[in-house]
Amino acid sequence: MTVISSMIGQQRGFHFINKEKKYVDLDFQLINNIIVIPIEINKKKLNFILDTGVNKTIVFSSSKADTISSDIDQKFKLSGLGKGLPIEAIVLKNNIFKIKNLISRNNNVFVVLKDNFDFSSKMGITIHGVIGFDLLKNLILRINFKSKKIRFYKPATFKYKECKKCETFALTIFQKKPYIAASIVLNQNSKKIPVNMLLDSGGSDAIWLFEHSRKDITTPEVYFTDFLGVGLSGTIYGKRSRLFSLTIGRFLFKNPTVSFLDSISSKKARQYNERNGSIGNDILKRFKVWIDYPNKKLTLHKNGSFTTGFNYNMSGIEVVYDGKILVKEASRNSAESFGNTPDPNSARNSVSIITNYVYKFKPSFKINEVLKGSPADIAGVLKDDVLMKINGKTVYNYKLEDIIASFQEEDQKIIRLTVLRGVNILTINFKLKKII
Repeated sequence: MTVISSMIGQQRGFHFINKEKKYVDLDFQLINNIIVIPIEINKKKLNFILDTGVNKTIVFSSSKADTISSDIDQKFKLSGLGKGLPIEAIVLKNNIFKIKNLISRNNNVFVVLKDNFDFSSKMGITIHGVIGFDLLKNLILRINFKSKKIRFYKPATFKYKECKKCETFALTIFQKKPYIAASIVLNQNSKKIPVNMLLDSGGSDAIWLFEHSRKDITTPEVYFTDFLGVGLSGTIYGKRSRLFSLTIGRFLFKNPTVSFLDSISSKKARQYNERNGSIGNDILKRFKVWIDYPNKKLTLHKNGSFTTGFNYNMSGIEVVYDGKILVKEASRNSAESFGNTPDPNSARNSVSIITNYVYKFKPSFKINEVLKGSPADIAGVLKDDVLMKINGKTVYNYKLEDIIASFQEEDQKIIRLTVLRGVNILTINFKLKKII
């Protein structure tokens, strides 16, 4: 096998097409706490997840990967979080990346041959790949989660402004991934534990910790096993709980949610012995964030979401996008009168209300995962049930993130699902249950 890092090091990275420009603004989508940005690869417009936790650009084989390059090189084995085996990928060389006024040439793209991730169904839009270090290494980024805008700065002309409410931290870059120092308190009676955390913009959760990466990092007594996502090496499960606190510099978070990963799911990540876990976007979205790889800095300025509570899915079901269905909808009503006699009492004078209908393609959603022992499982929800209504409202008018949010709202909230199972339409009721 060819060593991947030796190939990546030869790539120049992004630079400004117009040398007079000092920055470039880019709108992004924030879906389930994940940043999705538009990128052109060889003039093909694609959707990529911005993930500081990846050190190579990955494209999923089920997307437009076969159209972006014909210059195919060796095969590789890629591995990451998850309990499965490494996955096979091929490298496509000499690709051109473009984001508005930014361009990068001679890029390697790793195409995953067997796409087990299915990010598109989990996000509700087509996701073509993941990018991290290749985009970040030559630029300074300001991420504004409120306005959903990223500003890319030219490091040579960028100057940090005085900001009393900001705090700047040192980033450690190891194997092209950024790490930051923080501290945690597991419970009210425990001591503060220093931790070294991956800054993970590809993670939707608040905090992941590697159980026993320090002898004092152990799962609290109150927890439940939860589905956390999909990594390069398969499905990731963990023990979801809460910390007493997380501290990053002067920023204190009380009772944040946390997931503890066992040594098997996190085997690849634990090869960096200093790493204790990850800080994801459920933390980062509470700030305006400056990520500065060239100078190895992270700057945070808290926004209006800083004190928002940390919620989680209390239903026990994972809902995914399941393509589109053709739906008949009323478009408008019109009135037509009949008869021409002047007698207002004549039966020949009448008005007919005519409803006009249109057919539209709307999103469909299904149940992809049901956690054993969860409220949905006990009530009888099954994997592959097709969602039709939630609490009487048709789901095709929802976005996927709205559906997920409805399962996070309040303890003991009644959820009434109407599902299609085979040819049968069923109504299933259960209550959300707060465990942690």
